[in-house]
Amino acid sequence: MPDWLQLMLNSLGPLLWAALFFTIPLTLLSFTLGLTLGLIVALIRLFGPAPLVAVARFYVWLIRGTPLLVQLFLIFYGLPSIGVTLDAFPAALIGFTLNIGAYTSEIIRAVIASVPRGQWEAAYSVGMSWGQAMRKTILPQASRIAVPPLSNTFISLVKDTSLAAAITVPELFQSAQRIVAVTYEPLILYIEAALIYLALSSVLSALQVRLESRLNRYGGFLEART
Repeated sequence: MPDWLQLMLNSLGPLLWAALFFTIPLTLLSFTLGLTLGLIVALIRLFGPAPLVAVARFYVWLIRGTPLLVQLFLIFYGLPSIGVTLDAFPAALIGFTLNIGAYTSEIIRAVIASVPRGQWEAAYSVGMSWGQAMRKTILPQASRIAVPPLSNTFISLVKDTSLAAAITVPELFQSAQRIVAVTYEPLILYIEAALIYLALSSVLSALQVRLESRLNRYGGFLEART
């Protein structure tokens, strides 16, 4: 067996372990929290009072206008200078959540705004409150439109978690870096890490296609009934 192949086989276990226990949990937690934050920010920007709208707009402007790596450095390396010290994983989780929240808020805001005004009027005409109309009429329609861009954001987040290596989170990419420091074979190890990221992204892309297809069939069924 070639040396390079033996090296890849020997390092596969540690890399998969890092992906399973750090990369995937970081991705899932960050996206779930970020999506929740994004929904709140989007609703504030669409329906909130002017002071809260200004705060939400500033947050989105700040996060979208600065690099994610800089945000992670500010949280992990910058906050200790004012007495706030976080472990690497919580710092990465906060950084990714804030970043995802800003980007998903724009997606959610756009899809909610795209729902025709007549849907609101129809919901009010049958006695729904604002909250009921939002929960039962507007969000279900908006969610079908939001699936493709939100899925793309999730897939991008899987790859962006590699930036957490810069603040010492022992995820997939940093595990590859640690093995490189011992084996002095950066090309082989980084290719292997890239292939694992590629495999994760490919699986998620396939799931995205299936989800979109199912939602399209469901949407067509509802349109046929109406």
